[in-house]
Amino acid sequence: MLPSATHHYISATAKNLDIFCCFVEIKEMDLPNPDTPLYNHPLPKIEQWLQENGCQQNSEKLHCWWVERPAWKAELLLEIDQLTVRYVDAGIDGTDIQRSFKYSLARQDLEAAIFSGP
Repeated sequence: MLPSATHHYISATAKNLDIFCCFVEIKEMDLPNPDTPLYNHPLPKIEQWLQENGCQQNSEKLHCWWVERPAWKAELLLEIDQLTVRYVDAGIDGTDIQRSFKYSLARQDLEAAIFSGP
């Protein structure tokens, strides 16, 4: 899908010749369809998706993200072949609960699984 664009035209006259210039502003692309597997999303779109879901990126470990909800908190790791979620202190005995999701899953399915909590 091509990004949407807005065209701006400016005309000028120089020595009886009309000169037309076209400037194109490319708007930020929307996320792919929600049923698109995550492996078909460019990294900036995955990062955008995480930010839109309230996640914050670790400034030193760029593959690590953090999200907090009223009932739970989690670390998300963008690994080579999967997205791993570690829900901190979410177990009955206060241990962490870890789940891994393949990038072949649709973004909407990952969103439902991850952000519904442990």
